[in-house]
Amino acid sequence: MRERVLEMKKVTSVGQPHEMETLMTERGPVRVFVHAPASLRDLYAAAESDETFLVFGAERYSFRQAINISNALAHALTTRFGVEKGDRVAISMRNYPEWIFAFMAATSIGAIAVAMNSMWQTEELEYGLIDSTPKVLFADDERARQFLSLNNLQSISLVVARSASLPENCISFSELVADAQQSLLPIADIQPDDPATIMYTSGSTGNPKGVLLTQRNIMNAMLSWEVDSIVNQIVSPSKPETEATHQSALLLCVPLFHATGLIGVTLVAFRSRSKVVGMHKWDPAIAAELIETEHISLVVAPSAISGDLVREARTSSRNLLSLVGVGGGGASRSPEQVAEIDQLFPNAIPRQGWGMTETSANGTLIYGSEYLQRPLSSGWPTAATELRILDENDNEVEAGTFGELVVRGAMVFPGYWNRPELNEEVFVDGWFRSGDVAYIDEDGYLFIVDRIKDLIIRGGENIGCGQVEAALMMHPEVHEAAAYAVPDERLGEEVGATVYASATLNEADLRAFAAQHLAKFAVPRYITVLTVPLPRTPSGKILKRELRERAAASIAQ
Repeated sequence: MRERVLEMKKVTSVGQPHEMETLMTERGPVRVFVHAPASLRDLYAAAESDETFLVFGAERYSFRQAINISNALAHALTTRFGVEKGDRVAISMRNYPEWIFAFMAATSIGAIAVAMNSMWQTEELEYGLIDSTPKVLFADDERARQFLSLNNLQSISLVVARSASLPENCISFSELVADAQQSLLPIADIQPDDPATIMYTSGSTGNPKGVLLTQRNIMNAMLSWEVDSIVNQIVSPSKPETEATHQSALLLCVPLFHATGLIGVTLVAFRSRSKVVGMHKWDPAIAAELIETEHISLVVAPSAISGDLVREARTSSRNLLSLVGVGGGGASRSPEQVAEIDQLFPNAIPRQGWGMTETSANGTLIYGSEYLQRPLSSGWPTAATELRILDENDNEVEAGTFGELVVRGAMVFPGYWNRPELNEEVFVDGWFRSGDVAYIDEDGYLFIVDRIKDLIIRGGENIGCGQVEAALMMHPEVHEAAAYAVPDERLGEEVGATVYASATLNEADLRAFAAQHLAKFAVPRYITVLTVPLPRTPSGKILKRELRERAAASIAQ
């Protein structure tokens, strides 16, 4: 870890492309990149070229073509719809190219792009629109028809893409672009601390929260990843570098309304001049085909998707040698999956990180050999990130001690949209409360134990769900696992778990297997075996509350 810190200091020292300096903010000092683009507008302009930017099915767009389309949209937003700096422009559609063009257009004129969850039901869409009050909504056909059923929001101008028959009183996306195709990008004064986007959290309870991210947040997240990549090649290369024979390519297999899909895949492509290859929906066989035909170099996705890819690689005849990285975030992968990624993809380095929408998907990273040695770790802090672990009295704890993870850095959001009372709760002395139970070991590596609200307290013993899930997923017949607390009259809470596994798996055998890897009190008393994938939110999080409720209802019968 010491070597990594020293190399990071070199890479970010004065005179280097990734030079950093300390900036005083309302929430205390943060480290920022001196040479970062001031805005997304500048980011796009610097990437203009004839290299391929976006592939979606048979459609292909160069960076220059994407910029021209977004410039035309930006002109229409200002002249036709009166959108000004700070106004909101909402986007609700699948991962179509139009999603990206609309985002580019809005952020290029200083408007705030609102990334709506395309899986929302009509009531949730209504909430998001009322909360963000956009002047314009870009939608595909399905979301457009949802919107048109809401009679109280007709003041919002609706632009529809991918519609076989355009609904009445709607504006066609393609016609809007054609009408303004030759228009110049309107002038806009955009500063680093100006808002760029609102991204709504999935919200397991109550209404979703709008996370407001600034230009600076996004830029510092992206450059932090770049520094980590540079440092990792020096400190922990687990495989020899292969000579690049094709343009680097990123597989977009997670939603654009999620910070990973938008920032971690799409926007970083402008920095690296990488090709983004979109999927209509996740399918491991199609993903393998795209990896082969488009020479995909990096896949970043939750463990469920990388697990599917691992299983596909075992039997697929596709050439997957172009992959140089398989990354993920959020919940830890099982140690077995980490090892399989390393074994099944000869040129790919497994990687993992921790981040939240509130931290621009940035926070920690771990790569290659270090990840293989610590498969349950989320890694070390990125260049812009500071981490602490606090006890219940908000005092910092010693290494190895459980507590709440708090984070500070230039990539941390300024606050939730329209939620000042909540902002007061989630920040402590300038540090953002993650809501994660975690610890940092003596070497500085972060380990996420669980969400605070998901911690199982069984007869006074604290049990981390992540620990239980990792043990269950070590079983060769288990593909996914979710652990949770279920009510118990004597102990208060008992350990329950639902697994996605082969039909031949026996519950008693799984429990006996888990007992080899867990303390007796942590072995699940209640196990539900499903032969289909576990239900998830669009951002890839397992719907634990739904599984917990099903288990509790079954136990009560």
